[in-house]
Amino acid sequence: MAYDSDNVFARILRREIPADILYEDAFALAFSDINPQAPVHVLVIPKGAYISFDDFAEKASDDEIAGFFRAVRAVAQKLGVAEGGYRLLANHGANAHQEVPHFHVHIFGGRPLGPMLTRTGRP
Repeated sequence: MAYDSDNVFARILRREIPADILYEDAFALAFSDINPQAPVHVLVIPKGAYISFDDFAEKASDDEIAGFFRAVRAVAQKLGVAEGGYRLLANHGANAHQEVPHFHVHIFGGRPLGPMLTRTGRP
């Protein structure tokens, strides 16, 4: 699958679509989710053109990978959720319901988040 440079996150990176930008550095951009699922719900995206986590892990440079994950930590610190705890979520592919084909990490926090997944379809 080729990277779609017209996906919504690529357009946010190019400032073609407005976003509530909370953090930016050489490796990442963080902005508020438009449909928050917790008091704090922020998306962090790498500046490079990566479709998914697998694509990012395979093709990004060591500097990009380290810079991106340091940015995720910086965002959590800036938002004040690091001390109380937060959840990171990255969906990969159709079965995980990845909606935008640009690698991204959700940061959730600001309240107790409960269990990660419900038990469905298991014996």
